[in-house]
Order: sequence, then structure tokens, then C-alpha cells
Amino acid sequence: MTNKYNNSNHKPQTNPIELIRSIYANRGLIVTLSKREISGRYKGSYFGILWSLLTPLIMLTIYTLVFSEIFKVKWNPIESAANEKKIQFALIIFSGMIIFNFFSEIISRSTSIIRLHTNYVKKVIFPLEILPIILICDAGFHALISFSILIIGIITTGTLEPLKILLLPLFLFPYVILCLGISFFISSIAVYIRDSGQAVSLLITALMFLSPIFYPLSAVPKKFNNLIALNPITYVIEKIRGDLFFNYSHDIYSLITYYLASILVLIVGFHFFQKTRLGFADVL
Repeated sequence: MTNKYNNSNHKPQTNPIELIRSIYANRGLIVTLSKREISGRYKGSYFGILWSLLTPLIMLTIYTLVFSEIFKVKWNPIESAANEKKIQFALIIFSGMIIFNFFSEIISRSTSIIRLHTNYVKKVIFPLEILPIILICDAGFHALISFSILIIGIITTGTLEPLKILLLPLFLFPYVILCLGISFFISSIAVYIRDSGQAVSLLITALMFLSPIFYPLSAVPKKFNNLIALNPITYVIEKIRGDLFFNYSHDIYSLITYYLASILVLIVGFHFFQKTRLGFADVL
């Protein structure tokens, strides 16, 4: 499948409907390139794609050892050890890391995705707008494996009602949309500003500590509540944990707001990408 305009000669369409059309028209190409990204990551290694399963298992084991055995931390210090199992604490941490790693991988790789495919920009008619989508598919594949391990772990501990799993896509879908919109921004800016890779690395590190991954949101001092709330990862982490571990009630208003904000970021990000892509060939 190919796009209906040349990357360097014709003006790209900025209408968000064009993105949906492109995804549908190039769905075969997206699947093919996504498979190549997933398999290429482990090319030449002894275990190959098995690493996608081993890595989250090893990380879950490390979290369990470090936080429950070494630091002996409980998520809710009021609860007794009998009420909060060690493995449950590790799973709580693991759930936050899955959300963060998905964001981190997409944003960090967005800084080089266009430069790594310079030939697509200069020499062929290629739908450049699908490159961030391929990143989403690649990161989503590994996140899905990690979520599968998480769900199995929660079911094993007997703390999950099976029907709650059905609510996960409700919170994850706008998060994926948000990450795609940010990826459009970052991938475009990185073509023109070479220092963006270093800046994004610092930003990701800051977001990791400013996200309620290793601590509950209730532990954050009130003066920092607004700062933590502005973090695009915070809402999803809290909703996923509330659904899987704590049986929290869900605020429909905040969910709708998150959906609208995510869609807005995607629309603006795609518009910015399409506007700036005309200069890619000149810069590269």
C-alpha cells in the first residue's frame, strides 16, 4: 500500500479523518512493518522473541525481592501484613511500570523514528504518518504480554474479579491515543532539533519519579498534587490500579475529560506532523 501523495512534492492533508483513512488504507503495511519491528528487536539473540516474555517475568521477580523483602514496604502502612501480600505489592508496582514503560518506549523511540527511515522520506512515496503507529503496535505487543503476566499474577493471588478485566480497555484506549499524539509531536520536532533526544531522556526520567509508580498518590504532599495530576501517566496508573486492586469507583466525568484531552492531543499532534513533514527531506 502507498500513500496518495509524494512526501516531498505534495501538500499532506492535516484533517484528522485523513489519519483514519491512512490507517485503513495501509493496514497491511502497518502489520508487516510492526511484525518486522517486533522480530527485529531480538534478531541474533539466542532466545529471540522469548525475551518479550522473560523480561517482564524477571522484572516482576526483582520488584518482589527488592520492595517486599529488602525494603519491606507495604502500599498501605495501615494494613497488616496479613491483609497485604508481598506478591500483591510487587504486582501493584509492576502495573505502574507497564504503563510507564509503554509511554517511555514510544516517546524515546519517536526521537529517531524519522531519521532511521530517511529513505522513506527522500526516495519513495511512503505514508510517513504510519511510523508512529508502528511504534504503538510494537510497544503495545510487549505491554500486552506484561499485562497478561500481571493478570495471571492477580488471579493467582485471588484478588481479582474476572469481569474487571473487561474495564481495562476503557482506560487504556485514550492512553494509547494520547501517546500517539505525543509521538507525532516528538518525531517531527526531532527531525529539526537534534538535541531533542537528550531533552526527552531527561523528561522521561522526571516523569518516572513524578508518577505514582513506586508510591501511592495519597502519599504525595498536597502542594505537589497539581504537578502530579498534570502528568499524563498518573490518571491511567491510578485507574488501572483502582480497577484491579482496590475496587475504586470510577468518575465518568474525569474519564470523559481524559478521552477528550487525548483526542485533542492526537488531532493537534497529527496536524503538526503533517504541516512540518514537508521540510523533512531538506533537513535530512
